[in-house]
Amino acid sequence: MTERIGIVGVGRMGLAMVKHMISAGYAVTACDIDPDHLNRARAAGAATVAMPKDVAAAADIVILGVGYDNEVKDVVYGPNGLFGAMKPGSVIAVSSTVSPDLMKTIDTDAGKKGIDIFDAPICRGAAAADSGTLLALVGGTPAVVARMTPIYRSFSSDVVHLGGVGTGQVGKAMNNFLLWVNGVALIEAGRLSEAAGMDLVKLRDALLISSGASDALKNWDNVSFTWALKDMQIVADMADKAGLSLPIAGAIKELVKDGRRIKKTNPPAWTGRKPVQ
Repeated sequence: MTERIGIVGVGRMGLAMVKHMISAGYAVTACDIDPDHLNRARAAGAATVAMPKDVAAAADIVILGVGYDNEVKDVVYGPNGLFGAMKPGSVIAVSSTVSPDLMKTIDTDAGKKGIDIFDAPICRGAAAADSGTLLALVGGTPAVVARMTPIYRSFSSDVVHLGGVGTGQVGKAMNNFLLWVNGVALIEAGRLSEAAGMDLVKLRDALLISSGASDALKNWDNVSFTWALKDMQIVADMADKAGLSLPIAGAIKELVKDGRRIKKTNPPAWTGRKPVQ
């Protein structure tokens, strides 16, 4: 493989992506602020460096796997960031979940430097990352999408082009909004079913073959609510900027605050398993 790949952020998801890219024959350079993450990436066969600018110097394409908007800004714009070292014709691929407006701003600024942007948040979670069956919801020009798709196919079974830069993040925001609608509903439906004396495992089996089925119910054990508030803050910000009243989104944004605590401590036992205390 001729493309040299860099990745900033090799935690739970990023490390799995690294392993698949190396297995596909790509040379990968990794960067992370956590030494343990870097050690795991090195053990998987990646070169490791200290700063995003060092990744940019070693790679034609840099994937971002950090968590929040401010982290993406720092990696791209910071004094040790990508913009100071990336060459014209290179690509920054943002697989973090961030606001669509931030993606558009980065795209505008990157264009002035001759750098392309691939808006590529990923879905389906850690198990899919391990198995290489992630879904990438992507935005970018047809040429950039064509260049990047083979790389993303190394860890994604599905790559869906939604439009220009920003549309990938809109798609991810809507996906996560619907995930948390279902997640909150499953807490409430589970509580009500338990109060009615139902066997939740049997009920879940029935619902999964009925109109009450959802991916959240199917993968209940892996629905952690860890990123739910961040996701819903992105949705709320989009609604505010669009001047739209979205009362369901507003309610879910508040309810996920308790959702994480409930899921970690005493969730409905839809699969028959309770969290280990």
